[in-house]
Amino acid sequence: MIGSAVLLSGGLDSAVLLALQLRDAGPVLPIHIRTGFAWEDAEARVIDELLAVAPYAGRTLAASTLRLDMRDVFPATHWAVTGEAPAYETPDEDVYIEGRNITLIAKAAVVCARLHIPRLVLGPLAGNPFPDARPEFFETMARAMSLGLDHELVIAAPLSTMHKDAVIRLGLELGVPLERTLSCMSPLGLQHCGRCSKCRERHDAFDAAHVPDPTFYVGIERQL
Repeated sequence: MIGSAVLLSGGLDSAVLLALQLRDAGPVLPIHIRTGFAWEDAEARVIDELLAVAPYAGRTLAASTLRLDMRDVFPATHWAVTGEAPAYETPDEDVYIEGRNITLIAKAAVVCARLHIPRLVLGPLAGNPFPDARPEFFETMARAMSLGLDHELVIAAPLSTMHKDAVIRLGLELGVPLERTLSCMSPLGLQHCGRCSKCRERHDAFDAAHVPDPTFYVGIERQL
């Protein structure tokens, strides 16, 4: 029996989350959801590479790719569609995508019901400012999905009490190849742009964790 499904983007947080679930929750189904945003081709390639190496290779199911195109909701000029992400020093609030977790959970919950998976796991961290990352939202969505699908579903966010520096340290303990993860909204191939706020957040977290940042940031003459 599959113990849980994990929403996997190939980012640092979700890669650590997947390793944690493999350690603690038995068989895991990684789910990658494509909504039509600019970074998703890079995400898919990173996920393929991650799942081929330790600590994932031979221990997790093949990733399930779902599609739920949101480009009919957001204008063609929206930064998530164009890939022109908010700049390095901009606040977290500038990357808010309305209804992001609502749509991801709804699609993944149907898979959980069909495959009799009792637990859906997401990776928001402590300090997440968005309304669809609050504990009461996850609790309410779990009740709604359980009722609507006639399938008892728990929605869990086990990293929600941790900041990114602590997640980095946990990832090292779990053997996660952090250098293979992608935390960038404007990737160039599979490399970090070094100019978006997610790149800044990633680098600052390595600094706070007192861990050398293994990331190469494109376009930065002196690496951060």
